[in-house]
Amino acid sequence: MLHSTTASSFGRVISVRGSQARVGILRTGRMSPAATRATVGRFVSLRSMTSTIVAMITEVSCENLPSDEFMASASVDLLGEILDSSGPRPRFQRGVTNYPAIDDLADLITNQELRTIYAPNGADQIDVGTLQQDQSVKAFVDVEEMLSKHFAVLGSTGVGKSSGVSLLINEIVRSRPDLRIFLLDVHNEYGRCFGDHALVLNPRNLKLPFWLFNFEEIVDVLFGGRPGVPEELDVLAEVIPIAKRIYTQYQHADRASLKRIDPKSVGFTADTPVPYRLVDMMSLIDERMGRLENRSSRIVYHKLISRIETVRNDPRYAFMFDNANVGGDTMAEVVSLLFRLPANGKQMTIMQLAGFPAEVGDSVVSVLCRMAFDFGLWSDGVSPLLFVCEEAHRYASADRSIGFGPTRKAISRIAKEGRKYGVYLGLVTQRPAELDATIISQCNTLFTMRLANDRDQSLLRSAVSDAAANLLSFVPSLGTREVLAFGEGVALPTRLRFKEVPAHQLPRSEAKISTVPSASRGQDMQFVDAVLERWRGATSHRDAPHDPAPMAPMERPALRPLDAPMLQPSLSLDPDRFSLLKRPLR
Repeated sequence: MLHSTTASSFGRVISVRGSQARVGILRTGRMSPAATRATVGRFVSLRSMTSTIVAMITEVSCENLPSDEFMASASVDLLGEILDSSGPRPRFQRGVTNYPAIDDLADLITNQELRTIYAPNGADQIDVGTLQQDQSVKAFVDVEEMLSKHFAVLGSTGVGKSSGVSLLINEIVRSRPDLRIFLLDVHNEYGRCFGDHALVLNPRNLKLPFWLFNFEEIVDVLFGGRPGVPEELDVLAEVIPIAKRIYTQYQHADRASLKRIDPKSVGFTADTPVPYRLVDMMSLIDERMGRLENRSSRIVYHKLISRIETVRNDPRYAFMFDNANVGGDTMAEVVSLLFRLPANGKQMTIMQLAGFPAEVGDSVVSVLCRMAFDFGLWSDGVSPLLFVCEEAHRYASADRSIGFGPTRKAISRIAKEGRKYGVYLGLVTQRPAELDATIISQCNTLFTMRLANDRDQSLLRSAVSDAAANLLSFVPSLGTREVLAFGEGVALPTRLRFKEVPAHQLPRSEAKISTVPSASRGQDMQFVDAVLERWRGATSHRDAPHDPAPMAPMERPALRPLDAPMLQPSLSLDPDRFSLLKRPLR
């Protein structure tokens, strides 16, 4: 028996060191043709007395061979072992309890052994593709492990990262219909990827009242992303809590009977999420300015009032300021709409960010992240939420001098503590080295696609703790849709290929726009005029509806999203799409 096994084996263990071993590869005459193709990335089986140890080849060399019996030697990482069990079939476990010994036999892993390793061990598994080594074996991911310990999808532009995200989320939606999902769509790619499961929000149909912004966030809006003027910030910090107190009194008395409020006995802070009116706040600022005799001191108040008026009248900020107080305290309706409570058949929200002003994008993301975490915190995690952040390096940069601090803090809070309160994080980025290292270290399942930058690869090596960290040397050479999957969500560190995504689930970026001009396209002055009309319409009030009559503070209508068109063109490129531009956007 030993002789026949030896004849069919392609190598023997010649050294063992910690989680690694070295295998001497026998000369070709004693191997099958398949065994001669044993190279980096292939799984091998080391046959010990009590189990079959699963290892991966990370290096092949013909230098310093111990004897002429071997044609080469291979370094392998020990990943796990297949144990004979009392059940109907063997079972696989990560880690090694019985290390190989010198002269133990090495074989290429069989198809049946691969199926044992990657067989789904529960109902909470999703099929994401096939193994690169054997495409007849499906690759499954454990949804519970992936979500509860956060995950990240990393890859350069053009490697299939967006379609991979669409695949993962669609599979999660099918597997976990009770899970709510919130996706930050930076480039407006995903609007049509999830069909009737998703509600698409953008600046045209979103109502996010300014009073939901905390002090740092509203300052970022008023100052256009620049540092605030200390004197003006002091005034804001004083008047905002008083304005909130004044508003709450409207529910119990008319304005004429309101008593003067002592700032020390307000009971609110500038961060308390209760409504207030800009009119009240500006009246308070004006009142303080009127008590000043020094003209130079008044300039600070004049500038602050002018700053507030400018932002409030900017049509790009209509989602924050238009009718922000209609219906009174609408926080419950806003949270219900954003985070799908109840879901009403749409368990997912896609927040399209491309249409928001660049100056306010960071503060909007900060509000959404903070509200997602706080709702999970104060609801004790009763209703789980997956928060997926596209282009995460924009909002949580490793460089603390770049970006908006509260946004990084909000995402970091979800990464560190969110799993305790049912708020899970999914990060998508093409530059992991520019992402805050603390945040990415909290993601225990990584789907790594092709990355060419040395800094990105170095960060991954420090973040991956598996014995197969040597797999990262394959990252620069991965093909399109090929993935290295690490961490708790997969049975082993695995090189796999994401399965094909149906055409209707492909993100918009998958449809390439040809750079070759066509004579059939009507690129005349009429076309240019149509584009300019849309361009100017995005920053003007021409098509804005008339403001409805003010409603009593206690009336709280349910907020319904407007039937606004999504901001990206259709998935399939219509040859007459230029003529469609002649229709002005509603």
